Amino acid sequence: MLFSPPLIPARLVRRYKRFLFDALLEDGSEITGFCPNTGSMRGLTEPGSRIWLSRHDAATRKYAHALELVEAGGTVVGVNTALPNRLAEEAIVAGLVPPLAGFRTLKREQRYGRNSRIDILLEDDLQGSVHVEVKNVHFIREAGMAEFPDSITARGAKHLDEMGDLVETGKRAAMLFIVQRADCNRMKICADLDAAYGRAFARAISRGVEAYAVRCHLDPVKIVPESLIRIDEDGLGRL
Repeated sequence: MLFSPPLIPARLVRRYKRFLFDALLEDGSEITGFCPNTGSMRGLTEPGSRIWLSRHDAATRKYAHALELVEAGGTVVGVNTALPNRLAEEAIVAGLVPPLAGFRTLKREQRYGRNSRIDILLEDDLQGSVHVEVKNVHFIREAGMAEFPDSITARGAKHLDEMGDLVETGKRAAMLFIVQRADCNRMKICADLDAAYGRAFARAISRGVEAYAVRCHLDPVKIVPESLIRIDEDGLGRL
């Protein structure tokens, strides 16, 4: 995925009210922009951090700038939670997730379960179908280990239970975690921050829900799905 037009470099002043941030542009002007990430963004909101912004000049937008990338811990991190579905599609089409490869059709935002929508539905006459739920990952506390979630997500736990229900009807369902940082070679479920999600994930895996994580390469020009990384499942469901 290429950024077009090119991103604008800046320095973060502060992120606040979940949806807003202030930044200092290279010409010295200070702007307020939209933050396309409602999560806690733990470790990614240090004032003075190098950031990169997209610009949107549509008359309907209140803020022209949107936060896309943050430099943290010596690496570039993607924070826009609107991008992982697109990146997941690129990863699947590129064959980076072999169990999800080779399907004839790929559909986005399909209804299923109890008034929910699945991010990606893969269908094929021979392989059947797979419901794929996509999650954005950018949290890290231990070198090389990405973690999800970085805050409580009751909605995420609900989706896991619904995916387990699908599997019990004979269908396939899979979690696909898109890691928007290149400094990780493993991922784990952050059950100490959200014990309910940890239990729901362990329960889903035991019911046959599949789980995969894809690490991305990021720079101010592009984000490219790069490779599968291992998901550690030790200790889940014990909090």
